[in-house]
Amino acid sequence: MFRIKTIGDKTMPIFHTSFTVAAPLQAVAAFHDDTRTLRKLNPPPIIVQLHRVDPLGEGSVSEFTLWMGPLPIRWRAVHSQVGPNGFTDTQERGPLAYWKHTHSFTAVDARTTRVNEHIDYEYAPGLKGVFSCLLFGKPGLTFLFAYRAWATRRAVEEKKR
Repeated sequence: MFRIKTIGDKTMPIFHTSFTVAAPLQAVAAFHDDTRTLRKLNPPPIIVQLHRVDPLGEGSVSEFTLWMGPLPIRWRAVHSQVGPNGFTDTQERGPLAYWKHTHSFTAVDARTTRVNEHIDYEYAPGLKGVFSCLLFGKPGLTFLFAYRAWATRRAVEEKKR
């Protein structure tokens, strides 16, 4: 779901999606706590090169490059609100003017978890903004998070078999 949020004289897009996973909340949270997960959550042809990925915790940092073919997109995110039911990553440096992504996990029952993904973001000005709008506009984010739902289910649901 896409919406627009107005803050003062600025309008910011909002992206929100959710999906369920046939796995307990603890398994879904553990999957997201694993520093290797970032590589698993990005669809081909995106290649993720990790430079620094601290263990997930309050103030932890992830620095990585997303390779979109020959184009490198450097990103530095800082984590906050880290707990058993999710966390937030905020772009400190990257392709957008602003990016705050909250992952939250809710137990539906003992064997099912709902994953909610909420992103407030703002495109950078100029040519960088045009490029980020192409990659992180509605079609790009919809595809990315559909893939992430599939990858999460595949990784976590297979582990319980």
